Amino acid sequence: MQDPQDVQSNPAHSEPRDAAAAPPTTPDEGWARQTLTQLAFATLNEQKTARRWKVGLRVAWLVLFAVVFWQAFSLNSPTNHPSLPHTAMVSIVGEIGSETEASAENVMSSMRLALEDPGSQALVLLINSPGGSPVQAGLINDEIVRLRALHNKPIYAVVEESCASAAYYIAAAADKIYVDKASIVGSIGVLMDGFGFTGLMEKLGVERRLMTAGANKGFLDPFSPQTEAQRKHGQAMLDQIHSQFIEVVKKGRGDRLKETPEMFSGLFWSGQQAVDLGLADSLGSLDGVAREVVKAPDVIDYTQRENVAERLVKRFGAAVGEGTVRALRNSTGLR
Repeated sequence: MQDPQDVQSNPAHSEPRDAAAAPPTTPDEGWARQTLTQLAFATLNEQKTARRWKVGLRVAWLVLFAVVFWQAFSLNSPTNHPSLPHTAMVSIVGEIGSETEASAENVMSSMRLALEDPGSQALVLLINSPGGSPVQAGLINDEIVRLRALHNKPIYAVVEESCASAAYYIAAAADKIYVDKASIVGSIGVLMDGFGFTGLMEKLGVERRLMTAGANKGFLDPFSPQTEAQRKHGQAMLDQIHSQFIEVVKKGRGDRLKETPEMFSGLFWSGQQAVDLGLADSLGSLDGVAREVVKAPDVIDYTQRENVAERLVKRFGAAVGEGTVRALRNSTGLR
């Protein structure tokens, strides 16, 4: 038998340690564990902050949409305009085109809104435009004629700085045209402009390589020569549009015109000269027409304009659409 003292002193016979027991932690290991814990909590906090921002942005966009809808259905509603007698006004400012504030869509919807109000006694088109698209002007001209017959209310044009080309195309449909003595009026003509670089290209030794299917598909290409047949075709088209313009002016102004050889040549005149030629009826301003002609001095602006909120919504919609397309491409593997 062994002596118990020998057993206690012999390490081979000592009691085994618990295998699950963790070894003692060194200072370095403790620091690493603490650092990892702090990083984990920092990551969780960042995720929480990101979620809060996402929720906040969504709430902000919802508020923005609510403001836009409230403005669209509340401020532009005819029921919110005063029902007392007043002069309705619609502005036509700047270039007349499909993508501008003076587009046919904007102007026509504003005119309809103004004339449908039972309190409006007349509509004044406040014009300050150098012209633009004959198509857009023609649409507005036709709508003036239709709305005047439908609502049996007079429609006047009041010119501020200028009423030229397509702007005068619109004004010609009004019952009367009022101008300032220094306004610019007229420019009854049509143009098609461009540049030609063929001579310069020959001097520089540059060759134009244009492939078309159709002999005239490159018509008006600035780097290709223009044939006589193409020039005649373009001129015939311009002459036809010019004739349509002249017909509209004659129909709108009638016997008031004191026609001269230069009247439809594209020249423009001062407001006083326009009155003398019958292109305008009298000198006058918006307030003067409302007060003395319409007999309703209160002027209400019915012009529909794109506000800041609407522009932001359009940009947001474009960004969402672009993001959706990109996501679809990525998910389908398309590029």
